[in-house]
Amino acid sequence: MNRKDLNPEASPEAAYGARLRSAREARGWRQQDLAAAVKYTSGHVSAVETGRKIPTLRFSRRADVALGLTGTVDTFERAFREMYHGSLLEGFPEYVGHEGRAAEVRLFESMLVPGPLQTREYAQALENSTVQRGDITPEQATERVEFLMERQSALHRTPSPLIFAVLDESCLRRSIGGPAVMEAQLARLIEFAKQSNTSLQVSPFSMGERQPFSRLVHLLTLPDRSLMSYVESQTQGQLDRELNSVLPLMKNYHQLQTEAASQAESVAMIERLRKGIS
Repeated sequence: MNRKDLNPEASPEAAYGARLRSAREARGWRQQDLAAAVKYTSGHVSAVETGRKIPTLRFSRRADVALGLTGTVDTFERAFREMYHGSLLEGFPEYVGHEGRAAEVRLFESMLVPGPLQTREYAQALENSTVQRGDITPEQATERVEFLMERQSALHRTPSPLIFAVLDESCLRRSIGGPAVMEAQLARLIEFAKQSNTSLQVSPFSMGERQPFSRLVHLLTLPDRSLMSYVESQTQGQLDRELNSVLPLMKNYHQLQTEAASQAESVAMIERLRKGIS
């Protein structure tokens, strides 16, 4: 059987793959054995080991369980997250890790639908435009979309977290990816609102200066009831656990929910926009 030599210094993906092969062989496992343990195909394992396929968060976590690395300092999950510091804002990969375990998630966004509510096509359209501007590479764009899909799947767990989302009206009216992509995205928002563990509201333009936020704000309540915030500008992300700065954001978020359109009114607005796009 042909064995491809690996160069761990070629890329972060190559380093990840070389380490995965080394860990597998240290247990005396073939690729088929690891594939069975992580519930992927042996072809997928081979592609990850040789750097031809980008590893995902789900794959990394399953590899940690299979190889007995969960809870150690050398997990593949950690390696996966470190790979993304080059294409994601500082603090964001760490925030996503906490989001995947939070009891309550509160999202506010203007101009763009929040990541956990985006369709793949909507997210891909955003990343394609970033590639066209020369801000990231096509490979980084792929990493970002896959990272988002893994982030979304982490929110579909038992017990389900409570997810509150308030969207500035601009999120609905800014066309991303063309009519078909936007129609599907608006339909996704309506489906989100129907779930038993979610709340969706729109902050209409008529709120004017009463809207307390002008940029992305995410707030987490963790299982131990501690609070965390993540705010983002064009070039920086900031993760904060200090109560004296997180509590004012939480207070403002509750005020925003009070003044924003109700879920029924918000869904009706989205339905009207869908009819205008179709």
